[in-house]
Amino acid sequence: MDHLFLNVLNVVLPVLICAGIGYCLALIRAPYDNKIIGGIVSRVGYPTLIVSHLSSTKIAVSTFLDVMMAAALAIAAFGLLGFVALKALRLPVRAFLTPLMHGNVGNIGLPITLLALGDAGMAYTMGFVVVVLISIFTIGMWIPAGEFSPRKLATSPILYAVALSLVLMATGYGLPKPVAKSFDILGGLSIPLMLLTLGHTLATLRIKSLGRAVLLTLLHLGMAVVIAGVLVWAFGFTGAERGAMILCCLMPSSVATYLFIDQHVPEYGPDVAGFILVSTLTTILVLPVALSYWI
Repeated sequence: MDHLFLNVLNVVLPVLICAGIGYCLALIRAPYDNKIIGGIVSRVGYPTLIVSHLSSTKIAVSTFLDVMMAAALAIAAFGLLGFVALKALRLPVRAFLTPLMHGNVGNIGLPITLLALGDAGMAYTMGFVVVVLISIFTIGMWIPAGEFSPRKLATSPILYAVALSLVLMATGYGLPKPVAKSFDILGGLSIPLMLLTLGHTLATLRIKSLGRAVLLTLLHLGMAVVIAGVLVWAFGFTGAERGAMILCCLMPSSVATYLFIDQHVPEYGPDVAGFILVSTLTTILVLPVALSYWI
């Protein structure tokens, strides 16, 4: 048991330390522009990370596509269950549905699955990350804004990175060595930068209603356990893809969704910030349990 706990600690602690450094940067008020860094990661870091990692990792294209399909179903299930729950609790859907639907698979999911499940686990997690990112920057923006904008989807570099990766995976071809090396370097920026940004953002969030934040966190966690269990069973996932699916569903609410809420329904910004903060802190307890007894 001590050995198991140590292994889990070795997986979780590096993520917490990196996020903690970002938190400290906010405390000392060091210059740090979240929007610029987030833009670099979403437009350069994630696309190059997806291409470089998927093109060099030996995984079945069909299984990767299954993970993407399962991720889409997971987001849809979070959305449906979240909509019903918010209506029952008489909470505004425009403010709380987007953070309930989208987990922080980029900031926390990728490093956790890499450390816990290796390259294959991280590759499958990328399938989940791709779907979540596309959903966040389309549906996740449309819900609080109350408008539909397909242009965001058509201009997403992540979408084209996935298409290129699938072609390379299916044909067995690779990128030219100078390009591949450049993509490795640029893609390597993503995880450390997003962990620093996570910590920095959490340091700036302020909780308005702790009770509501705890309630939403428990609701999100309950939905995650049910959705992960059903999808793993339905798709027959085993090994790395099973572990990646469970961990991705258990991720806390995405920090990126807070920006849309603060922009379009700012009166609920502090409530959403509290939910994101509490759900992220709860992950410190949830992940060791999941890694020890479920994966």
